Amino acid sequence: QVQLQESGPGLVKSSQTLSLTCTVSGGSITSSYYGWSWIRQPPGKGLEWMGSIAYDGTTYYSPSLKSRTSISRDTSKNQFSLQLSSVTPEDTARYYCARSPDASDPPHEYDYWGQGTQVTVSS
Repeated sequence: QVQLQESGPGLVKSSQTLSLTCTVSGGSITSSYYGWSWIRQPPGKGLEWMGSIAYDGTTYYSPSLKSRTSISRDTSKNQFSLQLSSVTPEDTARYYCARSPDASDPPHEYDYWGQGTQVTVSS
């Protein structure tokens, strides 16, 4: 059973960089051909895919967030991370990490999700 767990600060100030980490257990982030994504849901809105890192380290980003988003990984810890720069209160959302069965751009579906972590950006 694959499990994903998000971690990071729950409060970030405007103009700073939001940093979150997803720790994966029960499966390797380097296993072919999975993709590992960050998804967010602002209050009262739908899910928004932010970007992914594939099993081979290739990264894909949402065009609307590409200029501010960076996804990286630490294979020794089986973790992948999100950095979102120059945040504003509009970046307040619940942030999820998830696995997709294939490393497509963008992902077509997700088979495992973390529980999500709430991040609030203060003005």
